[in-house]
Amino acid sequence: MHTDRGSIRRVPTGLIVGIVLVALAFTVRALSPAFEGWGLSDRTQDTVTLALSVIIESAPFVFLGILLSTVVQVWLPHGFLLRFLPRQPILRRAAISLLGMFFPVCECGNVPLARGFMVGGFTVPESITFLLAAPILNPITIITTHQAFGFGDGILITRIVAGFVIANVIGWLYSRHPDPDSLLTPSFAASCARPTGAGADHDHAHDHGRPQSKVQTSVDLFARETAVIMPALFVGSLVAALTQVFVPRSVLLALGSNPVWSVLAMMALAFIVAVCSNVDAFFVLSFGNTFMPGGIAAFLTFGAMIDVKMLALMRTTFTTRTLVQITALVALMSAAAGLLLNYVG
Repeated sequence: MHTDRGSIRRVPTGLIVGIVLVALAFTVRALSPAFEGWGLSDRTQDTVTLALSVIIESAPFVFLGILLSTVVQVWLPHGFLLRFLPRQPILRRAAISLLGMFFPVCECGNVPLARGFMVGGFTVPESITFLLAAPILNPITIITTHQAFGFGDGILITRIVAGFVIANVIGWLYSRHPDPDSLLTPSFAASCARPTGAGADHDHAHDHGRPQSKVQTSVDLFARETAVIMPALFVGSLVAALTQVFVPRSVLLALGSNPVWSVLAMMALAFIVAVCSNVDAFFVLSFGNTFMPGGIAAFLTFGAMIDVKMLALMRTTFTTRTLVQITALVALMSAAAGLLLNYVG
């Protein structure tokens, strides 16, 4: 009996590697208290612990984002979400910035989801708008921020309004770009040219003359996205941990009572610690008695959009030049929101 070996599918390597690495991170983190420091120096132990904490906190949301991205690309007809959006560009981006209400994943999971949206027909400026707004304008983030701060000091309102305004201003600026596709890495730009939605032509996806099923296409896509996103998550988590260990927080705390420096210091802290936007309000709550409200609001706004881990993830999709521009714009507008709250409040 003849067996066509080519017809036997192998389990995607990228999927296996991603799952093994995450499982290893969970295992090491769970076993670490039993090994009395592993014979490492204090700073090395702190770096490993912080890096694993960021990975463990972020990994479930990353996998959820990849899963949602796969659903958008494979199971929804190509351009399905576009049918429900306004045609006027400004109103369209405003509606897109609120999609986080229906996809409540943190900033880590939003990167693969934004990639899926672009493959599914969103323009680059529209996807950037979603990517920046969704970590703040989603029910989990809003509820946790309210639980931590309530409506006092204007922190919650500033975060919501600033998140919406910053995302839409940056989306509008990039909508004026003469060649938006140049903002993307060449590899991802090429993948956007090959739609994989349910309504797209799948004639190119064959295995020995037979078209792939949607299930197999989903598994392959999930594996590819995992292989791209997970290494970036590990690198970003390590950079965040190293920065936290070697940059003394006493320097930041000394600046907390100044209206200007409190904003800049908290933005620097947000960039360094890379806390998930769904829980960052509880992290920064401990600084509430040291830093002014504008500094807290700047932390919650800037950190949800840009941090070292987020930049590592976004680098899988956008060019370095684009990320520098986005970071500068988000930083300037987040600082303006924080300073305004300090001087008005």
